[in-house]
Amino acid sequence: MQTMTKKFILTKEGLVNVKREYEELVNTKRPAITQRISRARDFGDLAENSEYDAAKEEQTLVETRITALEEILKRAEIIQPVAKSDFVIIGSKVIVEMNDEIHEFSIVGSVEADPSAKKISNESPVGKALLGLKIGETIEIAVGPVKSKIKVLEVK
Repeated sequence: MQTMTKKFILTKEGLVNVKREYEELVNTKRPAITQRISRARDFGDLAENSEYDAAKEEQTLVETRITALEEILKRAEIIQPVAKSDFVIIGSKVIVEMNDEIHEFSIVGSVEADPSAKKISNESPVGKALLGLKIGETIEIAVGPVKSKIKVLEVK
C-alpha cells in the first residue's frame, strides 16, 4: 500500500518566513517557556498554580507548531517565480473581475494563504477554480450559498 505524503507548496519568500518562525520558536520561545515552567515550579503546589498551568498550555501549543513547521520544511516544494504566463498557475498574480469588482490575487500554496494580504490558496474554492484559466475566460463558482462570476483580466 502506497502512502501519499502531502507536499507543501511554498514560494521562496514563504520558505524564508516558515524558517524564521521555526527558528524563533525553537531558539527563543521554547527556552522562555521552559524558564517560566521552572519558575512556576518554584512557587510550590502545582495543583493550584495558574502560572504553571498557563506555561504548560503555551508549551503544548509551541511544541505542536514546531512539529507542524518541521513537517512543512521536510516536505516543502518551492515554486519558482514565473515568467509571464498565458494562464493561471501557482505563483501567478491574477487580476479578476468578480461580482462587478476588480480584485488582484496571488495564487499560493495553503501554508502561505493569507486572504487579508490577497494571497489565496490553490486549494481554496476560488484558487482552485482559477488554476488553468486564460485571460478573458469566465467561470462561475459557488462558495457556500453565494455564486460568483469570475473573469480573468490579467495574469502576471
